[in-house]
Amino acid sequence: GMVSNWTKIPPPLFKKVVIVLIDALRDDFVFGSKGKQFMPYTTQVVERGTSYSFIAEAKPPTVTMPRIKALMTGSIPGFIDVIVNLNSPALLDDNLIWQAKTAGKRIIFYGDDTWVKLFPKHFVEYDGTTSFFVSDFTEVDDNVTRHLDRVLKREDWDLLILHYLGLDHIGHMTGPNSPLVGPKLREMDNVLKKIHISLLSKEEASLPNLLVVCGDHGMSETGSHGGSSEGEVHTPLLFISSAFEKRSGPLTQPKLVQQTDLASTLAVGLGLPISRNSVGNLILPVVGGKTMREQLRFVHLNGFQLSRLLQENTPAYEKDPGYEHFKIAEKSHGNWIKLYLEGNNSEILLNLGKKVLKQYLEALKTLSSSLSKQVAQYDVYSMMVGTVIIMEVLLLLLLSFPKALSSRAEFEVPLSPPLFSLLFYLMCLMLCAVHVIVCTSAESLCYFCSMSWLTAVGVMMLISALMCGILSAIAKIFENSRLPLKNPVVSSSRWSEINVLILAGTIGHVLSLGASSFIEEEHQTWYFLINTLCLALCQELCRNNFLLKEYDPQHGITVKQNFDSIGEASECKNIDIPAAGNAKLSKATSSAEFIQGSDKWISLASPWIILICCRLLRSLNQTGVQWAHRPDFGHWLTSSEHKSELSFLAAVSLLMIFFLVQRRCSLVSKIAMALGLLGVYSYRAAIGNVIFPWQHDTKDISKGITEARFVYVFVLGIVFTGTKDLLKSQVISADSSVKSTGLREVYSGLVLLAALLFRPHNLPVLVFCLLIQTMMTKYIWRPLKFDAAQITIMHYWFGQAFFYFQGNSNGIATVDVSAGFVGLESYVEIPAIFLTAFATYAGPLLWAIHLLCYLSSEVNRDSAAVGHGCFCYALMRSIPVAIYIVLVTGLRYHLFIWSVFSPKLLYEGVHVFITAAICLFFTAMDQNHSHRVQD
Repeated sequence: GMVSNWTKIPPPLFKKVVIVLIDALRDDFVFGSKGKQFMPYTTQVVERGTSYSFIAEAKPPTVTMPRIKALMTGSIPGFIDVIVNLNSPALLDDNLIWQAKTAGKRIIFYGDDTWVKLFPKHFVEYDGTTSFFVSDFTEVDDNVTRHLDRVLKREDWDLLILHYLGLDHIGHMTGPNSPLVGPKLREMDNVLKKIHISLLSKEEASLPNLLVVCGDHGMSETGSHGGSSEGEVHTPLLFISSAFEKRSGPLTQPKLVQQTDLASTLAVGLGLPISRNSVGNLILPVVGGKTMREQLRFVHLNGFQLSRLLQENTPAYEKDPGYEHFKIAEKSHGNWIKLYLEGNNSEILLNLGKKVLKQYLEALKTLSSSLSKQVAQYDVYSMMVGTVIIMEVLLLLLLSFPKALSSRAEFEVPLSPPLFSLLFYLMCLMLCAVHVIVCTSAESLCYFCSMSWLTAVGVMMLISALMCGILSAIAKIFENSRLPLKNPVVSSSRWSEINVLILAGTIGHVLSLGASSFIEEEHQTWYFLINTLCLALCQELCRNNFLLKEYDPQHGITVKQNFDSIGEASECKNIDIPAAGNAKLSKATSSAEFIQGSDKWISLASPWIILICCRLLRSLNQTGVQWAHRPDFGHWLTSSEHKSELSFLAAVSLLMIFFLVQRRCSLVSKIAMALGLLGVYSYRAAIGNVIFPWQHDTKDISKGITEARFVYVFVLGIVFTGTKDLLKSQVISADSSVKSTGLREVYSGLVLLAALLFRPHNLPVLVFCLLIQTMMTKYIWRPLKFDAAQITIMHYWFGQAFFYFQGNSNGIATVDVSAGFVGLESYVEIPAIFLTAFATYAGPLLWAIHLLCYLSSEVNRDSAAVGHGCFCYALMRSIPVAIYIVLVTGLRYHLFIWSVFSPKLLYEGVHVFITAAICLFFTAMDQNHSHRVQD
């Protein structure tokens, strides 16, 4: 009967508990110089008061909803919670709030409405505020504080939870070094002072009260969060109660604990069972004032819960070192109890008690770390099904390569005969049988097995159809290779340097995705590739300007190399490529007179100018992980003492954008563009980023909603004008000039939108993007007459590089959430998601739309250019994504799976959606394709 008595829940240690969660509270905001300066009361309590202070380490992803889950359940949430964070479903896992409600505790909550969504019907009183409207710094906290005086006077509650969002919003908008951070910390200090004094005044002799101060996550040097940098994962955790001894002696650095430890510590403090799935350890100092017998009982409860969780998750749990340590500690504990019951109160008993306590703590630590590693339970079957479909699609794309890049630009999946073949039905039956076996024998929950049978059979049919398509495509290739060649090609044809570079770069980038360091610093790969590409283009320009003064028949062979490999393959397959060879030969004949006079020297200088632009852009935003903390030009510009320099740069950038973009637009669009860019500057001035020359810095900061909406009107106007021209070219007349104008207008509308959403210091990125596109079009691509495939890949590479030039990385912390709220008065989900996605992927998007503009203007030279471009763009995106999914599946137990590989997978997923939208737009704009459909 003794063991069962050990696992009974002890009585509570505290009468009332108040949890104050300050969103994005970094550890140095309390324990550093900012804390001393702006939080004097909290600092005094930490240094000299009855408190215990710790640094709580959060696990990535460091976004609010998973962190609340970790704090209340003690478990480690999955990475999918980053996406679910936008609209949190009710939490079904065993958690502290549910246990407290079941035990009859009355809980009151004010603050972030994520809690209300996670714990519906758990609070006797609540008032939720939306967490996503990041341009609100004051109201969002005032809505919490206004309830305080009334609630603190009342006696009808046991647990009060307050979640303050203002600090997080300031971080998102202006960063951790903003002048707004200090006043906000002072405001929080006054709130904590009010609560602490009230709790002390209402204490009774029986049970003390407890105040817990914590953060859900920290913030990075740019003010964002989601990643795993020290600033994002380290948050302060304070326990303040009259039950603790007053701090004395020299100040020590706060000890590091896990964020998951709070759930088990509060459960013991409130006299509740520890959450079933908690992997946290009891924070011992909080119960350190109790007798040795009570302390041992608390740590035994924690160990018992962890060992039970281990038994449920691990078949060979008895061999786990943590479990073995726990059993040894339990045995020692039994011996200690015997001595205690014998009435032995000597020093020996106390020392033995300390020894047992130490054994328990060691066991808890080992059990906790062992469970943290095992918590990731993967749905391998669903992962395999998804991976198979993705790899089949990639194989089909690769097998269709020769035909898709022929002059007719055909992309056909040969499905009709195999669809009715015996093989298709046999595969379907076999896969359905495998599905039944896996789903009936699987012990753990499987997403694919939980789908309806109709959906599952549909997926099996898709896999079978794709497999039959691949097999028939391979069969066709073998069949055609046996046919005699109509026109044997010279086999000694060699690839150009550009083609070799494109192939080597693509393969090199894909291989680099297997290493965590290369993913963290992926921007370096793209910077290296575009720099190398510029040097290769420089060589090509020199050859065309100096070595090919007269037509060299030998070079006629070497310049039409691009299609030789494709030409060879297609000739084998009886596919004609009439346009390819002719276009390439005309390239050599026109090379002598293709550029004259000063343009020739500008053309030769253009790769070097592009290299200089890229170098300047690299110093604007430090990104990645290794050097992200290093100061860059962007940090210098955004500091409050350089506002006039930033204002000048923003004004010059907006003028340059106007001159670069308006050249081919109609007069109405030019006026709209000019007014729109003026509106962009007015918006940034209204929210306090920049200043007008006549304006003093003391102007009141507003949300700039009117100014932003003024710009949106012009964006929609320009895009509408362009769309009208595009529809006219598609429906009424097949005039390529109308279509080109329409595309240009849509493109300039998107540039205006990007200018509005980009932070002012990032406007030069947009300027250099337009400048490089203009130079490459006029002085490199047109004179050298590259084919559509090469131009598409160059656009793709530059798009990827500009993604990183913007300051993005493969970590979630670099997503600029504030872009989603430009011109919005309150949080509206769809516009906020669209604007955030557009601002993040503006680089790749603008390069993709420019590619479409360029290829549409080249239709007279190569009628299949848009079709080729669309296919190559889809292929360039598919190869790294498909290989990366296979790599991540293989590396799912890697140490950095949550901090490095998973965020990258999330970025890749969103990029695939955007690429699919781009390819649909390409297909809609493909005149060649629409003519074939009409035929």
